[in-house]
Amino acid sequence: MSLRVEDLEVHYRTLRGDVHALDGVTFSVADGEIMGLVGESGSGKTTLGKSLIRMDGRMRHVAGSVTLDGGDLPIGDTAAMNRFRFTDVSIVPQYAMSAMNPTRKIGKMIRELVESRKIRFSTVREELDRRLDLVGLDRGVLDRYPIELSGGMKQRMVMVISTLLNPSLLIADEVTSALDVSTQRAVALALASFRDHELVRSMIVITHDVSLVYQIADTITVMYAGRLAETAPTPVLVSAPKHPYTQLLISSLPEVGIRYDGKRLTGIAGSPPALLDPPPGCRFRDRCPLAFDRCAEQPPFVEIAENHKVACWKATS
Repeated sequence: MSLRVEDLEVHYRTLRGDVHALDGVTFSVADGEIMGLVGESGSGKTTLGKSLIRMDGRMRHVAGSVTLDGGDLPIGDTAAMNRFRFTDVSIVPQYAMSAMNPTRKIGKMIRELVESRKIRFSTVREELDRRLDLVGLDRGVLDRYPIELSGGMKQRMVMVISTLLNPSLLIADEVTSALDVSTQRAVALALASFRDHELVRSMIVITHDVSLVYQIADTITVMYAGRLAETAPTPVLVSAPKHPYTQLLISSLPEVGIRYDGKRLTGIAGSPPALLDPPPGCRFRDRCPLAFDRCAEQPPFVEIAENHKVACWKATS
């Protein structure tokens, strides 16, 4: 098993108190698996991704453990995590198109990044060229500044850089959010190709777009207000979701080939709860059309079928 996260709890310190961004998150990602992580803004999905690589100094690791390939990741220690970044676990950040140094030509920037890891650039140059070919980028991009590349080219370039040292786990955070639809598909397929060519062992793709991960993910995990709501193999979660929140997410997507003349697509009424002082019980309770008295208690995240887990009293009763 590639990645195992147990009871992870992460807070952000603010002047008003601690934001309980992650609360008891437990899941695993197998070797060769692409896991899609979806949910509304503020659900905790980006925090979860960043916590696995310790990329935000505002985070406070409160509880829980993370193991990768059988070894512990010191996610509570920024300095200790440095030797694991980009070699064991790497990230394509949410604003990847702004991630490259605008004052450096791309090739020089990559040389500096690699050599900062005590690796000679000459030893990875051939592999760099091969990966540029894989994502459809001309090798001449190495002699350009980032501003000379289109949005999709920048995104694919950052993907190449993030995977150049063959990380065991790649976290891709909203990699298509600022791209047009045709470019989104090209970037998503390029991302999946890194797994298919065994350049990364496993992957977590973070997005609010269920239709995106449906194309490339083996499993999908749904987050809500800092907790996991449901996880299942992709075809199962899309065709037979059990958590009311997942059902509403899926039903809010427009269907291809269906005309909506005179009809408005509806979202999910209400807003997620504030996590400075999270409410007791199921955090979706105030928005859930199926809520009943027992929802005042927090439902456990339990397996209801093979590889299908859900945190809902209705789904497990």
